[in-house]
Amino acid sequence: MSLKTSALSLFGKSITRKIRSDAARAVVHQERTLKYLVGRARNTSFGKDHNFAAIKTSKDFCANVPLRDYEGLRSYIEQILKGKQNVLWPGMPKYFAKTSGTTSGVKYIPISKESMPFHIQTARNATFNMCQQLNAFDTFDGKVIFLSGSPVLSTPDCGVKTGRLSGIVNHEVPNWITKNQLPSYQTNCIEDWEMKLEAIVEETSKQDMRLISGIPPWVQMYFERLLEKNKVDTIKALFPNFRLFVYGGVNYAPYRQSLEALMGESVPSLETYPASEGFIAFQDKHGDAGLLLNTNAGIYYEFVPLHDINSEEPERLTLSEVELDKDYAVLLSTNAGLWAYSIGDTIRFVSKDPYRIIVSGRIKHFISAFGEHVIGKEVERAMVKTCEKHGCNVVEFTVAPQVNPEEGLPFHQWFVEWEQPPLKMTEFSNDLDHALRQQNIYYDDLIKGAVLRPLILTTVPRNAFRNYMESQGKLGGQNKVPRLANDRQIVDQLETIK
Repeated sequence: MSLKTSALSLFGKSITRKIRSDAARAVVHQERTLKYLVGRARNTSFGKDHNFAAIKTSKDFCANVPLRDYEGLRSYIEQILKGKQNVLWPGMPKYFAKTSGTTSGVKYIPISKESMPFHIQTARNATFNMCQQLNAFDTFDGKVIFLSGSPVLSTPDCGVKTGRLSGIVNHEVPNWITKNQLPSYQTNCIEDWEMKLEAIVEETSKQDMRLISGIPPWVQMYFERLLEKNKVDTIKALFPNFRLFVYGGVNYAPYRQSLEALMGESVPSLETYPASEGFIAFQDKHGDAGLLLNTNAGIYYEFVPLHDINSEEPERLTLSEVELDKDYAVLLSTNAGLWAYSIGDTIRFVSKDPYRIIVSGRIKHFISAFGEHVIGKEVERAMVKTCEKHGCNVVEFTVAPQVNPEEGLPFHQWFVEWEQPPLKMTEFSNDLDHALRQQNIYYDDLIKGAVLRPLILTTVPRNAFRNYMESQGKLGGQNKVPRLANDRQIVDQLETIK
């Protein structure tokens, strides 16, 4: 073991102890975080507008600070963009993370000098903790790669540097990592994803890659190009010291079979849940289900039962009040100035000792054309289960309702790009429908009651999803295909791609 590896191992042990200590005191940390946030921001414009000086408890907070999405926060963000200070948080943000939304257009999410370190520290802690469990600190003796957005930042008139979160993070990576980090800054600045991917493949093909990080569909594309260029059968043949695959942004399960086939064997993985609004959770135990909620990192969480999210006065639960196996919309209040902010994700607790979650979908990504309220986690589980049964796997898929078919009953239409199609497509379709019915009783009732007919599979050409994302200007980086929608906007465009 090298001196560097030995030092990192000692540091890793201390991080693991801290993670366990924080997890054991999660509720206490949340109570303290709320008091800190409210106290720190009481003299901001938002704090004065919402009577922060009178807030002593979580119930006071609920009474004074309504749930809001980006539209509810837009007027405050626009004040900051015009140069006003002390609006949502003392001073000015350090960065704006620029994201795109379906209803709000471009969104500017503030990142403060207080919140930015938690993005970096949590990523570091999650990685070190996993390396500690795997005894794999020699990971850092080789090269690491983060498939990310461009680090080129713009500067609006307000003077706050602005860009994609993954690009912003490139400016905050510790020096001891940057020495081993790929791609080069010049390559990372390439805006066109296809050109950037070719340059990344060129730079990394002959390197000792040990940690690879990115959203699974884009890592899959990277792996495919590596194998094609280097005329090898597996990634492990090209990178024999590949130790850890770090991913987030989408559920890994639908991609696992394809990625492991490309890798040549199962490589230990670390799942993370970073967002522009804050680093929410990470996998703390190798092989265990669920992600540990990040409760001591400048974020105060509230949880709204999914069925209540659109009511006038939705129920808002603290961490101590949640129940297992129920879907909640997540609200964040942060040390960057977000307040009871709905990030649009739904989660489900799989453990309360410690508090571990899974991401179950998006508030706006569901199908409920007939009251079935099918969510992302359900279609993904159905697909994974059925693919395992039939020995096949997919590249990508998305689901949409067909409310007005030319003939017969309405149905759910699944658009699938196959890596390896099933031998018996009709049987696969029947089993897939059955797997979904087992998870969603409302969908099952609609099939039994002849309100809906069983799902219909539509095979799309190879690279159809890639071409769709390119047509939307969302190819590469942190973008991903929505797993399902309550309308046909995406699938109508997919049907035109040849």
